[in-house]
Amino acid sequence: MQAAAEPVAVANSAPARPAKMPRSRMMRQYDLVERVRSYNPNTNEDLLNRAYVYAMKAHGSQIRASGDPYFSHPLEVAAILTDLKLDDATIVAALLHDTIEDTEATRAEIDQIFGPEIGALVEGLTKLKRLELVSREAKQAENLRKLLLAISDDVRVLLVKLADRLHNMRTLEFVPEASRQRIAEETLDIYAPLAGRMGMQEMREELEDLSFRTLDPEAHGVVKHRLEALAERNRNLIGEIESQLSKNLRKNGLTAQVYGRRKQPFSIWTKMERKSIGFEQLSDIFAFRVIMPDVESCYRALGVVHTTWPVVPGRFKDYISTPKQNDYRSIHTTVIGPGNQRVELQIRTEEMHQIAEFGIAAHAFYKDGIGSPTELLKRESNAFAWLRRTVGILSESANPEEFLEHTKLELFHDQVFCFTPKGKLIALPRHANVIDFAYAVHTELGNSAVGCKINGKFAPLSSELQNGDEVEVLTSDAQSAPPSAWESLAVTGKARAAIRRATRAAVRDQYAGLGRRIVERLFDRAKIEYADDKLKGALPRLARASIEDVMAAVGRGEMKASDVARAMYPDYKEERVARYGKKGLPAVKLKAPADPARSPTAIPIRGINSGLPVKFAPNGGAVPGDRIVGIVTPGEGITIYPIQSPALKDFEEEPERWLDVRWDVDESTPQRFPARILIDNVNEPGSLAQVATVIAEHDGNIDNISMSRRSPDFTELTIDLEVYDLKHLSAIIAQLRAKAVVARVERVNG
Repeated sequence: MQAAAEPVAVANSAPARPAKMPRSRMMRQYDLVERVRSYNPNTNEDLLNRAYVYAMKAHGSQIRASGDPYFSHPLEVAAILTDLKLDDATIVAALLHDTIEDTEATRAEIDQIFGPEIGALVEGLTKLKRLELVSREAKQAENLRKLLLAISDDVRVLLVKLADRLHNMRTLEFVPEASRQRIAEETLDIYAPLAGRMGMQEMREELEDLSFRTLDPEAHGVVKHRLEALAERNRNLIGEIESQLSKNLRKNGLTAQVYGRRKQPFSIWTKMERKSIGFEQLSDIFAFRVIMPDVESCYRALGVVHTTWPVVPGRFKDYISTPKQNDYRSIHTTVIGPGNQRVELQIRTEEMHQIAEFGIAAHAFYKDGIGSPTELLKRESNAFAWLRRTVGILSESANPEEFLEHTKLELFHDQVFCFTPKGKLIALPRHANVIDFAYAVHTELGNSAVGCKINGKFAPLSSELQNGDEVEVLTSDAQSAPPSAWESLAVTGKARAAIRRATRAAVRDQYAGLGRRIVERLFDRAKIEYADDKLKGALPRLARASIEDVMAAVGRGEMKASDVARAMYPDYKEERVARYGKKGLPAVKLKAPADPARSPTAIPIRGINSGLPVKFAPNGGAVPGDRIVGIVTPGEGITIYPIQSPALKDFEEEPERWLDVRWDVDESTPQRFPARILIDNVNEPGSLAQVATVIAEHDGNIDNISMSRRSPDFTELTIDLEVYDLKHLSAIIAQLRAKAVVARVERVNG
């Protein structure tokens, strides 16, 4: 694979970097076999030869947009994967990855010729392309879902897909400009960070550079020119640093490979934008890698470096003792080197270096050769564990865009390491807070969290965490679901998904509880027996999977309680009785029911914060002391109206929506309820202040106020209040009427 960043200078020989095969000559059959044999002497040459011939014949005379034979594309993808030293099955899958989609080949035929393992890999790659959705965002999100689901079973699907995208990006200039922009954006948004999260840093950097060149060619050209000029200007300094570092290490009995490396234009550009600084202010454009024979010598080399040059405070990171989630291991430090130049050093072993460059693919080649590469990756790779966790979010996301949002959060953030009180290490993205920490430990811990201690001190749950923090999450059994507002505070996709899922479950439970009350009340009034077992047998007739689904549908107003009764008792007939003596129903006889306050089937109303999805009449509200009625509003729960509300006329033809409700207020913990009053106020200075003073002195709370001029002498005030009950409201109205500036005051019943 072509290196994403070329070595600037080499004191001792740097690890060899494979070169991209020139497009002028298509790789021949024996070339491919030799590339695989170079790292796998036991390769199945017959399998590789058969795959080469099969793919070449299948694609036949197909031509790419570049004018090259189409077969050159799967061949280049296979070549990229040989640079990663992958097994025969993966190389063969790369050769065949477009055959099912673009040729007459079938899965059955591939299974027969190459075996079911390779057939499954090819089909997994084929499924990723068969998607047609309306919006670009939905298509991108659904592609990512499909990709992650496919690679959760076999990570080699991801490796082939990334190699496929890399070769497509290398030949992007032949694609129409409109598609070029879209492909580059998707690569920068999804594939480059996904390669990075899998530890494949070299591939990530090349994907980023190719995308940056397409999306902003002018900026790419400027940064690249400045980097080349700087490299030429500092050539002697770079050599001096390498020479001194190598000499000091040898003096202390350490053998090392030391070489400098220039950072990529994209990383330079993003750092300039993120920190709002100019090119001249960047101090770490060049990094030096120190490759040591083992872990012990890495720390010895660190000691030599720190005793030779002054250390820059805050720039030391030990990713050997605490690896990143993508398995990256290395020691990072920055010192003030020769010529007072800041020098960034990365100290690692050869194995760590290979994993840093080639990611999870490199794991299999530093083990004892036991098991397949895929099984080794599953056992050994933290990156694969991250992948499994990410796939777990699929079941918690309501739509593809939501999943894409969560996954992007996971892809783009670097890490911070914190500890539980028992010493367990928890890795989180930068800027994560205690809410994210709690959900990272366990979902139930997050749902019941009410407070926390950071390093022994009480702190808000929204506190941003720093490296090394010890976090103790305080919980309460009284909190079974988190506040929905936490979703906007959380940083990690796991926390956001869990909060959203818990909120949905809580709302669903509320609707199910309401629906059960409505159904049981109807059965009680109809003098028929209700039993869950009997309803379970009627579920197919209601087209619902569970009793809870039925009750939630009734609570949301999507299904009538009478429909449940008919499903259980086919001969049930609904009695339509007009409610509460309203006029305008000539077709039925009007009848006033029993007092809801005395009715055992009336649903208790405790306020807005009760266990039911309750809201009050939008134009006037209702307060304890009012005789009230509930109206089931689909998707909203119960709306409470005072019985004198003229708005109830709108529901006279829908008696099934009417509910008997009653107040159930605990006097020991008073709550406020909404009410609205209308005031004709004398238009003179200070009159509004007098009205507000009366309300405040009588412990009322003004929630909203609007004014309109009815005449030169009077202003009409509409005030939304919060009061404890009808007695409290009446007292406020009486005191307002006693004021000289108030000509008229009355309660509004919406």
